[in-house]
Amino acid sequence: MSANINILVGGEAGQGLATIGESMARAMTRAGYEVAVCQDYMSRIRGGHNTFAIRTGPDPVLAPAEDIDILVALNQETVDLHLSRLTGRGVLVAGDGLAIPAGTPCLRVPFRTLAPKPLYDNVAALGVLGSAVCGDVAILERLVSEAFAKKGAEVLEANLTVLRAAYAWVKEQDFSFACMPPAPAENAGRLMLHGNEAIALGALAAGCNFVSFYPMTPGTSVVLTLIDKGRETGLVSEQAEDEIAAVNMALGAACAGARALVSTSGGGFALMCEGVSLGGMLELPVVLVVAQRPGPATGLPTRTEQADLNLVLYAGHGEFPRAIFAPGSPEDCFYLTHRAFDLAERYQTPCFVLTDQFLADSYRSVAPFDLDALPEPPELLLSPGEPAAYERYRLTEDGVSPRAIPGFSQALVRADSDEHTEDGRLTEDLAVRVAMQDKRLRKGQGLLEETVPPDYYGPDGPDLLLVCWGSALGAALEARQTLEERGKKVAVLHFRQVWPLDGRQFLPFLESAREIVAVEGNSTGQLAALLRQETGVLLDKRILRYDGLPFTARFILDGLEKLDS
Repeated sequence: MSANINILVGGEAGQGLATIGESMARAMTRAGYEVAVCQDYMSRIRGGHNTFAIRTGPDPVLAPAEDIDILVALNQETVDLHLSRLTGRGVLVAGDGLAIPAGTPCLRVPFRTLAPKPLYDNVAALGVLGSAVCGDVAILERLVSEAFAKKGAEVLEANLTVLRAAYAWVKEQDFSFACMPPAPAENAGRLMLHGNEAIALGALAAGCNFVSFYPMTPGTSVVLTLIDKGRETGLVSEQAEDEIAAVNMALGAACAGARALVSTSGGGFALMCEGVSLGGMLELPVVLVVAQRPGPATGLPTRTEQADLNLVLYAGHGEFPRAIFAPGSPEDCFYLTHRAFDLAERYQTPCFVLTDQFLADSYRSVAPFDLDALPEPPELLLSPGEPAAYERYRLTEDGVSPRAIPGFSQALVRADSDEHTEDGRLTEDLAVRVAMQDKRLRKGQGLLEETVPPDYYGPDGPDLLLVCWGSALGAALEARQTLEERGKKVAVLHFRQVWPLDGRQFLPFLESAREIVAVEGNSTGQLAALLRQETGVLLDKRILRYDGLPFTARFILDGLEKLDS
């Protein structure tokens, strides 16, 4: 049995549950434990029912869990909604004013005794929670000090006093919750990042120096991280008046030589489609991050889904090449975003990072990224060898034309949204049109040859193959682990890149499996349909989730039972 535990903090927006949860997760990360966070929040500034779940321990953590070992209830609704999920070893942590069913293992916290006013309740809860799992109080003290140092010595000392009182109070109670084994030594020095932070860091590592955006959950924190960390790198940011302006600003910046990024969600991206098409015609390198949430329209703006694959794949009128990445972890978010910039620059075309609310907000403990393994960004062409003979859209064998940056030499760089000749002049010559379209599409062959292959986990020739993409990876791997423990031969095929698709990379896996089940966070099986379109392989057995919640291993296992019944 794993020594890991699942902690869930529940309450209303405005009660500080995210402060408790994030601080606790950060403390566990600094102590060397594995951490995976799942945030569930309503689209409100105050009120509503929100939760912050932390799965942590010395063993690898792959996905969220549904069972709860420690339930921290900041209000009665949390008790009413989640108490039934408490495990046999579980305990409820609640204030003495809440109604608790008789016989419930409960640690009643006298908040008014530990904290002078409700403002400090979240720090008191952090102290109680940290003490309950035998956390290092020194780590908690450092976290509180970092959080309140800017508010002055008096405020800082008041919070530290509450933290220490709450931590000590637990030790005096008739209470026992099994302390976790020591953390693995090799986990020392890990980072705690959520997916959007990792995307932003991957962009900065790729030389991103311009970002334009219109705020839209859950894509905004990519930009906020870029703005925060980009101060040291000279990044320029611009909040536009709308999404149409945002994408066109990024195209203008790319034309001027910047490495540009736009971050949004499905509804915002829908407004950007004309700009995406313009990027295809101008052959400009721009990276677009689309953080998915349930639609149509506003849908569930703070929940998760994987329903925008088709939107991103077919966005923009006309035909032009693109690459679409679907990270399954913060590590993927970092490295695939860097790769998106690299490919966009080398093939002069829009590239996409397709994430979702779950991965965007899911903190994980990750090893520091290997910056030395990253390819160097392509150098900008500032001055062509023969400026007078320069042709921006020269016909080439691989479709990639020399992209000079305007204003750095005597070369005249023409760019427009109409079809054009090699030197960028507008044309309605139909033979030139065919030649230019063929040139642009030849870049797609280069993108195909550089496609990141899907990752295969498990034995050859499995009885069951789970096919998934993006953030469904962890839950699929945990479901596979459970089935292997039951004596079944199971494998997982995970797509980190969903376009282009190179059947040579994965068809042998599909052909060797006795049974294939697609696992997707949408209601129609979009990747399964795309695989059939590209390869002819029918994945008619599907486990689909579209209730706004992330996949868990239990959801997949329950889905497999339904398929077999």
